[in-house]
Amino acid sequence: MALPNARRTLAGALALGVVWSGLALGGSAASAQPAPVSTAKPAAWAPCAADVLAEIPAAQRDKVSCAAYPVPLDHGKPRGATIGVQMMKRPADDQANKIGSLFINPGGPGGAGLIYSAYGSSFFQPEIMKRFDLIGFDPRGVGRSAPLKCFTTMEEADEVFGRMSSVPVTRTQIRDTMDATLDYTKSCGKVAGPLIDHMSTEDVARDLDLMRQGVGDKQLNYVGFSYGTLLGATYANIFPSKFRAIVIDGNVDPNLRTHNGAQYDRERAQGFEIALDAFLERCDAVGAKCAFSDGDPRAKFDALRDHLRTQAVTLPDGTSATYEGVIGRVSSNLYSPSSFTALAAYLQTIHDAINGVAPLSAASVSDVPLPANNQGRADVRVLADTPYEFDDSYYAVNCADKPFVRVPELFPLVAKAWERESPTFGRYQAASDLLTCASWPVPHPDRWSGPWNRKTPNPVVVVGNYYDPATQYRFAQRMAKQLGNARLISVDAFGHCILGDSAGVDTLVTDYLVNLKAPANGQVFAPNVQPFA
Repeated sequence: MALPNARRTLAGALALGVVWSGLALGGSAASAQPAPVSTAKPAAWAPCAADVLAEIPAAQRDKVSCAAYPVPLDHGKPRGATIGVQMMKRPADDQANKIGSLFINPGGPGGAGLIYSAYGSSFFQPEIMKRFDLIGFDPRGVGRSAPLKCFTTMEEADEVFGRMSSVPVTRTQIRDTMDATLDYTKSCGKVAGPLIDHMSTEDVARDLDLMRQGVGDKQLNYVGFSYGTLLGATYANIFPSKFRAIVIDGNVDPNLRTHNGAQYDRERAQGFEIALDAFLERCDAVGAKCAFSDGDPRAKFDALRDHLRTQAVTLPDGTSATYEGVIGRVSSNLYSPSSFTALAAYLQTIHDAINGVAPLSAASVSDVPLPANNQGRADVRVLADTPYEFDDSYYAVNCADKPFVRVPELFPLVAKAWERESPTFGRYQAASDLLTCASWPVPHPDRWSGPWNRKTPNPVVVVGNYYDPATQYRFAQRMAKQLGNARLISVDAFGHCILGDSAGVDTLVTDYLVNLKAPANGQVFAPNVQPFA
């Protein structure tokens, strides 16, 4: 009968940011999996499927090829059951002088990266396109690579997801979201099958090493974005001598993420708040270029947010602005500085509607695609009258990698505490992994939780933006410090990740990937375009 008091004590500790290394933070210092015997086979490249080709630029369709690469379901049993990891290759323009392959991961977790090889020019300078075969892939459980599913039909999924709120505030919303989350995790345990036990980033890193061998490379070349930075760091520490060059952009804090999921997510919420503060300050500074600049943008936003917390508002175009909808849209648009002008106009429209001011013109803003697959919903087009087509890899990976106290009832107390210090994004962040992973049906996953400081022959290049919302700049600093051999490049920029959007960074990254010239540590660059330009 002491459990309620224990819960209150533990919730208070989490609210204060205490690291509960003995409770929340299970996991060994290194993986329990044995080093597997290599079973790598050459990749069997073939024409890509028609629906895959339809998603890439027409100019790339005749260049690319695809392969379903077999990897062990359980790397501890290398000769056991296998699953197929889908890869796409965009060949180097200069095959005679090709350096090797360059693997790309877009983040997530759960980000489908198969077609990223066809979009390399969005991130890389021509010399990289010339000298490397670009390899995109859907990691295990994602997209077209044995997608992990928690439901068998859309009707089952809709019944559960329809009872959830992304920012539950009222008692009814909190109760319904907690009940639905338990139903979700129970369904995952029943439906997902044995793959759910093998979805950690360590599993993906071991897949990546086999794929490296499968394309014929002696060492790995890799670029990872967002969550893909954890994959890069994990590979560098499991296989420190087997990579040639690794670039990671939009970095996580690997040690914190794999030892204290609650504190990591609490600091993620703080990162979004830092980015929002900077957005509002920049809006105020540029004046008329920002539609939300009249008056005090910070005070206006806080008043807008607090109003929506209890009452939605109807906009001139007939749509409704809700609390969870606006928080979700703001968080999405903070990823992309090019959306700031439209976001400011949208916020001003809401402000005017709340205060009974007739707008000069209706404003709209589009959600920004994140470097993830929105828990499976951005990869696969759902056809009418078909079974469940999405994947549930996001939580499968996060709940394997990030340890949480397995007490879902803590959620209301933690959400309230985080909301006090991060008033816009605290509750929003708490309602995701902290709640779901508390009842995830894999209580003791095998995963890599360190060490992170193994010396590597070549440095890892770490890139971080000052105002990155999803992976705040301090995470990049910590990543560079925790790795055994790293160079930190900083960018005085908004948005999540920067490759392709800062010429100075792109030049250094190209020189590193092509010539193995490591950049000097501590350099700071600017983005190509400033927001509100």
